[in-house]
Amino acid sequence: MEDYFLNLEAVHPSCLAKILLGDKLPKGGEVWEFTNEIKPIDLYSYLYAKYGQPNGMQNFFRSDDSDNLIHWEWALAGEYGLTLIQGHNFRTEVHLIGDFKGKALTLESFITQIKSDIGNYGRLISELRKDLEKWTQFVNPYQRISSAVNQHFKKLNELNISPEEDKVPQPKSADDMALYQERWKSVAEKYSFAVGLIFGLRSMLPVLAESFVNLILFMLCKKDIKNNERLFQNVLRQPIDVRVQSLHINCIGFEEQIDYSSKECRNFHSLMNERNDLLHGNVEVNKLAIGDVYFRGKVPIFLEYQDFWDRSIGVSLDSVGFKGIYKDHEAVIEFIQHIMSKLNPEVRAEVALTTGRRQLGLNKKNGRLGVLLPEHMVDFRPVYK
Repeated sequence: MEDYFLNLEAVHPSCLAKILLGDKLPKGGEVWEFTNEIKPIDLYSYLYAKYGQPNGMQNFFRSDDSDNLIHWEWALAGEYGLTLIQGHNFRTEVHLIGDFKGKALTLESFITQIKSDIGNYGRLISELRKDLEKWTQFVNPYQRISSAVNQHFKKLNELNISPEEDKVPQPKSADDMALYQERWKSVAEKYSFAVGLIFGLRSMLPVLAESFVNLILFMLCKKDIKNNERLFQNVLRQPIDVRVQSLHINCIGFEEQIDYSSKECRNFHSLMNERNDLLHGNVEVNKLAIGDVYFRGKVPIFLEYQDFWDRSIGVSLDSVGFKGIYKDHEAVIEFIQHIMSKLNPEVRAEVALTTGRRQLGLNKKNGRLGVLLPEHMVDFRPVYK
């Protein structure tokens, strides 16, 4: 049966419904699965060119969007029964319904026959491909950073950091010294992990806000600017305060200018400055100071005594700003909300939908930005008895 799958015929949906729902449904069959042995776009284009638009029953069950279990299906009839070809989220399925047992038909023969026939429909396939919209999927940088920030805060909360309760007091006796090392090791590991999380958060929070501003520019920048690469890159490379204050000039959808002297913008700008010092290793003694000590020659004379906790874990917590990390997160949220409040309601709703998606799509031909696929990707397999 070297050409069985090349001689199939499309079944009209009304006839197919009578077959599937009636008492003449052929008994027996099997299901084949494959992924990229034939790329889904090549298989779809070939089937469309040869048989016309998808005619399987699953096309009538799908919702009119990209959130479906089965996206397309062709129903074809042959000597031994029905061949249903379906496009899923993660694979292509071929359902054989009928008397196929012992006919020496295999998935490999199906793939080989289809591949051998694709070239015969090259012109029609090329014409069809011209009508397809090509979208480039890309990761939403704002949502990527937002997810990382949320995960860091989740882990930090799970540690349940409380320096007042966790502090290991300086040993004052031999008995205290015997237990000190074990207790200290346990607490030190916990706080070392916490310091790393807080450092990461302090680095990411200003970036979270800046990535939001950049996403707004990418989404809403006026066409005459965005279509000119030099102009658009010039906008993106402006200092962050200039980018924010000129959003109403460079973008559509803003009802009023953003006042950079507002509390929300001032708090954000302070975070940006602190982030720069942190990441660039700037030596700002006033910001890095942890206390004073006097010397007479080479003799240290302490202003006040601190225990081992204060000089190690306490210093680490203070240096990464543990006490203010939740307030800084709130400042970023308020800054983003402040920008959103300046958009007209229709655009604001669109921005809220887009910023919350992990993956977006860009149609490079017309510059359209879109949400292509649902956040959840579902799968299923039927069980036959």
